[in-house]
Amino acid sequence: MSDWESFSGSYRAGEVSFLLRRLPQQGFVDVAEKEALIQSGRRHYSQMLSPESKPSERYMRLFDEACRANNARMARDCLRLAQLIAARPQHRLALVSLARAGTPVGVVVARLLRELFGRDVTHYSVSIVRDRGIDAAALRHILARGHAADSIVFLDGWTGKGVIARELAASVEVFNVRHGTHIDAGLHVLSDLAGASACAASCDDYLIPSSILNATVSGLVSRTVMSEDMRSDDFHGCVFYEQFAEVDRSQAFADELVRLALAQSGALPRAEPIDAAAARERSQTYIGGAMRRYGVADVNLVKPGIGEATRVLLRRVPRLVVLRDPAAAEVAHLAVLAEEKQVPVETDPHLPYHAVSLIRSASDG
Repeated sequence: MSDWESFSGSYRAGEVSFLLRRLPQQGFVDVAEKEALIQSGRRHYSQMLSPESKPSERYMRLFDEACRANNARMARDCLRLAQLIAARPQHRLALVSLARAGTPVGVVVARLLRELFGRDVTHYSVSIVRDRGIDAAALRHILARGHAADSIVFLDGWTGKGVIARELAASVEVFNVRHGTHIDAGLHVLSDLAGASACAASCDDYLIPSSILNATVSGLVSRTVMSEDMRSDDFHGCVFYEQFAEVDRSQAFADELVRLALAQSGALPRAEPIDAAAARERSQTYIGGAMRRYGVADVNLVKPGIGEATRVLLRRVPRLVVLRDPAAAEVAHLAVLAEEKQVPVETDPHLPYHAVSLIRSASDG
């Protein structure tokens, strides 16, 4: 871990400690080439990054509209998560957000735990990769900093199909066996579409504003990557997009959510358990039906929910976007992205989510 030094991205010092190696901005792979390499099995998605670009003014107006419409709800859900986490007996907590969708949530929840519940909280953001697991070097670092295993709480933004929640559970189990620890792998999220989390504020597919931007709402940090020169004790890597500082919304977005959450804190009812079983059944039924309907052989090519659908349009090669209601404000940004990328849009009024994106199969040419 000699190549790593603590950094907080574009957040204030103390808001988050990214346990990631900063990599040079080079060796980027074009999106189409990356997709072909992933689907052919020649390279894993975690080994490649495509370059990010500065969001257009048109797209940023959509982000601002999304914030006006949905920040109060996201703030309330962050407050619910903080309330649920504060019920744990440990006074000193290590919040571990999954970079990068979980990072803004972690920044807000950590502040609420300190300011409302008086907890001693340290917030780390670490990498987890499908088929590769949680960054074990990062977990070892957190334990070495004196955090008890039972003080660790994992956070993310949402679940789509529950893949990352299951990856977290499996890889933390392996870590616990190897290191003789008892870390709880339960994932805490704002919206659990798959019914796969340990704790969620809701199971609703609503527009979480931070889901529609990349680095400029996540501390200017890229998606995480496992570079080919990694040693066993290295953290996973990232690129820091400091050139986007003038359009960065990371700190301002978190500050606004904290302000809104504190304003609601006196009237928040006690959090009720969500119906995870119903969400899980809904997810499994839809995924199976969609694979049959669209002739999809690989479940990884189906991305349900606004957050996952947006990710496909931002950094994969989309085949199709399916919307329940194209006129809904929640999907306005998806309509813009689909238009810009010339992706077909289909309407399905019976869709159990606001949106679903399908990734183009390499076999489709």
